[in-house]
Amino acid sequence: MADDLKRSGGFIPGIRPGTETSEYLDKIMSQITLPGSIFLALIAVFPAFIVKLMNVQQGWALFFGGTSLLIMVGVAIDTMQQVNSYLLNKHYDGLMKTGKNRKG
Repeated sequence: MADDLKRSGGFIPGIRPGTETSEYLDKIMSQITLPGSIFLALIAVFPAFIVKLMNVQQGWALFFGGTSLLIMVGVAIDTMQQVNSYLLNKHYDGLMKTGKNRKG
């Protein structure tokens, strides 16, 4: 990851390029991985807890738990990013139409 960052000319503010960047990224990835894996484990067993605790039908719990929940959240996040991108693009189009250096 540090090599890709170097090749693209990117950097992390406050961190020296090279070994320091690699160590920093390793540290951050380690800190993110444990909570993320615990969260995914909880989502995986969520349907079983719903079935046991609330006496709901298993089909309902499986529909709203586990993989389908991850897919729904992923689609919602992607949709939000696309809407934000569209709105930002519209904002820049407005600037280009009203600026001094407009074409046309």
